[in-house]
Amino acid sequence: MTAAKQLEFVSVADYLAGEQLSDVKHEYAGGYVYAMAGARTVHNRIATNWLLITGNHLRGQPCEPFNSDMKVRVQLPAHTRFYYPDGTVVCDANDPDDLYQDRPVIIAEVLSEATRRIDEGEKREAYLTIPTLAAYLLIETDSPRVVMHRRTNGGFVAECYDGLDAVVPMPGIDVELPLAELYERVEFKAE
Repeated sequence: MTAAKQLEFVSVADYLAGEQLSDVKHEYAGGYVYAMAGARTVHNRIATNWLLITGNHLRGQPCEPFNSDMKVRVQLPAHTRFYYPDGTVVCDANDPDDLYQDRPVIIAEVLSEATRRIDEGEKREAYLTIPTLAAYLLIETDSPRVVMHRRTNGGFVAECYDGLDAVVPMPGIDVELPLAELYERVEFKAE
């Protein structure tokens, strides 16, 4: 029997320095680094559509969208995390030389079988602690469906938008997300 390999703790500074040199993206959770897998065509098609829709509506506005190359830093009481969401909207951006954003208003994750548990669990719990966040969108790939966790005075509430006729009102940025446009060029398997 072999001994289990011990994970190595990495400082925030070492993680950020390493990401600048790495060909592979890594997420960071409290000192531990995890490599990210590549995505399928359908995932990238939906993420690109989200970015195009959001970017076109925000043109000339103070808020701006970022793609999956921009990290979001989440500072929890016990530790810091860095994630690469599929899409982010920021209205109060960090310094242009920063490698991450601290104050997103909207975060979007395109779900896959491999990422669903993390996106719906660990990331959701972390993202909903961000004081500036107005909404967290979980976007399905196998059907036209978006679950939005929207901030209210009483905390976050989950709202479900189903079908290609649905339109998601993204709070905080006055942008509507028509699912017909979000899922353009996406073919769904018949059940």
